[in-house]
Amino acid sequence: MADVVLSGAMRSNLLSMQNTARLLDQTQMRVATGLKVSSAIDNPQSFFTAQGLNNRASDLSTLLDSMGLAVQTLNAASQGIEAIQKLVQQAKATANQALQTTVVAATTSSAIVPTDYSTAANSGQTLTFTIGDGASTSITLTTNVQSAGDLKAALSGQVSGLTVSVSAGQIKFSVATGDNFSISGTAVGTAIAADVTTSNGVNRNKQVDTYNALLIQIDQLAQDASFNGINLLQSGSNLLVNFNESQTSRLSIDGTSTSSSGIGLTQLTYADFATNDALKIVQNADDRGMQTLRIKATAFASSLSIVQSRQDFTKNMINTLQTGASGLTLADTNEEGANLLALQTRQQLGTSALSIANQSQQSILKLF
Repeated sequence: MADVVLSGAMRSNLLSMQNTARLLDQTQMRVATGLKVSSAIDNPQSFFTAQGLNNRASDLSTLLDSMGLAVQTLNAASQGIEAIQKLVQQAKATANQALQTTVVAATTSSAIVPTDYSTAANSGQTLTFTIGDGASTSITLTTNVQSAGDLKAALSGQVSGLTVSVSAGQIKFSVATGDNFSISGTAVGTAIAADVTTSNGVNRNKQVDTYNALLIQIDQLAQDASFNGINLLQSGSNLLVNFNESQTSRLSIDGTSTSSSGIGLTQLTYADFATNDALKIVQNADDRGMQTLRIKATAFASSLSIVQSRQDFTKNMINTLQTGASGLTLADTNEEGANLLALQTRQQLGTSALSIANQSQQSILKLF
């Protein structure tokens, strides 16, 4: 107010009190918020520097979440490989069990009924042979069969896996793999006495079925080892992990096929377990499959170690950035508390000083 005239002492005291009030407001704000720099007005350089540090810490926090998902994806792949290794070990144990099983040929004999199949009256008659779960084979008889030797000659080499021989005037049939077999057809009753079905052999068919079932489980397990939509146990999949906000530091992990065929194992037939030599080939394939899985497991373990190391580094970097930002903006509450007490005291002294200056003017009234 221009019409009010204040003395120099009063005006000096007033300015001091205004400055004290401003500092008091600032200190109270710092104590309340815990920040000595809460906006760009307080300290532009510190404010924007701290903001940049916090922004980078936030970006790295997002990457840290991505790294956490990558770790779990690699864990899922590693756990899948461990489970597949157990299945391969079971498959190898099945092959070992088959190797310890002695194969006993399935055999049967039948009396011969002499018949001339070259005549029109007997033409077109057949004997049908079925071995195990294989397809049936029908043989049309066209010659004069007067003895077991004649029938042997007519059948020799016609049915895969079947051995035909003559014993004591009878025709003898044998399957070396031990598979059950049966003989039927229109020539039963003329060429041989009756239908023949045998199950007196010992074979490895159940082990083959068990082995193939384990390979199916391997395939299904490899398909189920997915995490967050990524399955590293299948070829064509890819896991990309970024380690910095500019995406210039990264790790790319390619998926690999760990199905039964991917590790060199194939579905088997009964013939594959029929001989010990063939069975040893199967065992060698199992050994190679285990070695392949170990190599893949080592590769995933190495990638997992890299991601975990970068994850720990990123956590420490975020802490460093946030600590740096806090150092630029956080207030020292002890110091600000002491400042608040000092300013309150200064404010009280200023009020007292203003009162004393005002008293010097009031003494003039005594003259009137």
